[in-house]
Amino acid sequence: MKTRLEELIAVNPAHTSRTCARCGRCAKENRRTQAGSACTACGHAAHADVNAAIDILRAGLALRRAAQAA
Repeated sequence: MKTRLEELIAVNPAHTSRTCARCGRCAKENRRTQAGSACTACGHAAHADVNAAIDILRAGLALRRAAQAA
């Protein structure tokens, strides 16, 4: 039987719904509505929560890589 390893990495979620998941530009104008996000730089549009989740995942993975490299 394989063991599934789970890991929790704390990520600061500040500004993740304002940061474009495609190009990384952070601007308050990217958050058009409560649910909508559209980047003013590259035009990428997504649900604000989905966009934030992608940004949080990337931040967590970056923190994990940094911890593994140390």
